[in-house]
Amino acid sequence: MSSLESKPPVAPGDPAGTLENVSRRHFLQGSAGLTLGIYLALPPAVAREQAAGAAPFSPNAFLRIGEDDRVTVIAKHLEMGQGTYTGLATLVAEELDADWAQVRVEGAPANAVRYNNLFWGPNQGTGGSTAMANSWEQLRKAGASARAMLVAAAAEEWRVPAGEIVVRSGTLAHPPTQRQASFGRLAGAAARQPLPATVRLKDPAEFRLIGRRVPRKDSAEKVSGKAVFTQDIHLPGMLTAVVAHPPRFGARVQSFDATAARAVKGVEAVVEIPGGVAVLAKDTWSAKQGRDALRVEWDESRAFRLGSEEIRARYHALAETPGAVARQEGDAAQALAGAARTLEAAYDFPFLAHAAMEPMNCVVRLGPDSCEIWNGEQFHTGDQKALGALLGLPPEKITIHMLYAGGSFGRRASKDSDYLLEAVHIARAIGGRAPVKLVWLREDDMRAGYYRPAFHHRLRAGLDGDGRLVAWRHRLVGQSIMAGSPFEAMLVKDGIDTVSVEGAANLPYRIPHLRVELHTPTDIGVPVLWWRSVGSTHTAFSTECFIDELAQAAGADPVAWRLAMLDAHPRHAGVLRLASERAGWGQPLPAGQPGERRGRGVAVHESFQTFVAQVAEVTVRADGSFRVDRVVCAVDCGIAINPDVIRAQVEGSVGFALTAMLHGAITLEEGRVVQSNFHDYPLLRIGEMPRVDVHIVASAANPTGIGEPAVPPLAPAVANALAAATGKRVRSLPVDPALLKA
Repeated sequence: MSSLESKPPVAPGDPAGTLENVSRRHFLQGSAGLTLGIYLALPPAVAREQAAGAAPFSPNAFLRIGEDDRVTVIAKHLEMGQGTYTGLATLVAEELDADWAQVRVEGAPANAVRYNNLFWGPNQGTGGSTAMANSWEQLRKAGASARAMLVAAAAEEWRVPAGEIVVRSGTLAHPPTQRQASFGRLAGAAARQPLPATVRLKDPAEFRLIGRRVPRKDSAEKVSGKAVFTQDIHLPGMLTAVVAHPPRFGARVQSFDATAARAVKGVEAVVEIPGGVAVLAKDTWSAKQGRDALRVEWDESRAFRLGSEEIRARYHALAETPGAVARQEGDAAQALAGAARTLEAAYDFPFLAHAAMEPMNCVVRLGPDSCEIWNGEQFHTGDQKALGALLGLPPEKITIHMLYAGGSFGRRASKDSDYLLEAVHIARAIGGRAPVKLVWLREDDMRAGYYRPAFHHRLRAGLDGDGRLVAWRHRLVGQSIMAGSPFEAMLVKDGIDTVSVEGAANLPYRIPHLRVELHTPTDIGVPVLWWRSVGSTHTAFSTECFIDELAQAAGADPVAWRLAMLDAHPRHAGVLRLASERAGWGQPLPAGQPGERRGRGVAVHESFQTFVAQVAEVTVRADGSFRVDRVVCAVDCGIAINPDVIRAQVEGSVGFALTAMLHGAITLEEGRVVQSNFHDYPLLRIGEMPRVDVHIVASAANPTGIGEPAVPPLAPAVANALAAATGKRVRSLPVDPALLKA
């Protein structure tokens, strides 16, 4: 039993539910871009309560202010460690002019009408590094509207012009009369004010919170243990479920004997579900022991049986043939035939697990015509629809309480709602007689989960007599993530999954003749899903490593050679210059110990509209083992809402990407996943973490993503540094130190 399970029961209600009928907002998409309106639409009962001062001041879906001066921001996006709660609260508090200490944050309920991701249409969810970018104007307007109503209430009470009232740190003041009042004191009166039709947003020069370091809103709760994760939820009569999944993808239960499982103390039930056999018990340990005692015969007639080497061989064969065209400029074939020099390289990338610190879990409670879910919810609307379809209920009957999540990296945004559907299947199998907490152990998530797809890349390029890049052909082979997802219609066009080729089809370098092709095999039965930075996880490596190799062949400096082809992409060039300058590019590295070789490498990449360049410094020992000593990062993500959170995300991205580069590989043998836990799928150890220097480009552009964009450049920068140190090019990941032996 973990210490988490000893916490007192958590009340099953959702505090955010009090806002269900408080407000209504409309989003209009027009030719000029996104226009936002926040409208007050109070039901009569709520309006009477507010008029009587009995309810908090709730001017819109994202904010309420209590008479105790507490300012509560309702966060529509999941907090899974990336700082979303802090960033969203900063946007509201900035325009509200609240005191940061009085601000708290709670997760919004699932309600796409009020809380949709503005970049995803009528869908609520977190992903694609969109949380800050899509909320930038919306939440600032939410704060500004509340501020205007507080000012109007003060002006009316004090009988002074609204323009003479000053708001600062949660207090309204009228300097000429020396009157002042807190937000809480005016909350009731503000609730009676009409919602302003328009509001003025601050000029960046007026910002007091945006652009500055403010303490994170989730840190204190997590350090103190007060933060509520799924494992902390305890409902009366709740049972914990652990599932026996098939050892091969596509297998099904043929038969099972639960005699020994039911004999385990604490086990309450054993039920078959579409994905396996679930054991329900009074606690997690008993459920696991019961599952271990199960005897299951599997029908593997339709199971996937290929191993990693067989998959790789298939991909290599496909890469010999033309694929669907993702981008074409000029005539690459003719230009390659006429080039003064051609080079070719091939790269292999394995399946990768998400390996979030908190494996998949959720709590479900079924009613006669309702379903309640508690979990670290990432795909609210998709999950509501999937669960509603299973239960024959309208999506609005699926209530989802969004809790903290202990990481995700894309896994909780399940395109199939897999583990939530599994929990509901279990609850239905016992007739809904008890709430069910589904717990996936680490081994379950590692062997029965979803993976970053394996990919093979083959590139060929041509240089002219002056060493200029004139031709480029890039073939990619790998499974489609978007096929079968809610985003397929939008992101799969003419056989091209756009996330498979992102970072390749939009290569920024000026190349006269360029062709990018994609093969998407459909007979590989391994379930795949987006993984932190999605397609850019592999495209950045192949393109930036090959560009580096071409620069070497051209006898050019890698930075200067890139810059010469980035004249039409100033933001790429800007971060590349900044990172190389701060890293001391062109200056010799200090010598290592006898027998050590040192090198410096660079990479630049755009993902999620954010531009990141990284310079890595490495030391390679005679036996091929190496360490990454330093990584210098330059980031252009628009206005930096919280520079400290940005630095933390970049540092974390470096560690995450380096984990994959050094250790990450899910391998299959005859269709079975070999790895099961951190002993054979290790994470980066603290002694392997390099020094990371982060430099944020000052910008007036709207904020863009930061949770993922620093992942893609790390591995190619390190690989290029290894090549500089040893003269040997890394062609597959994770890195095999034997390749680098002196």
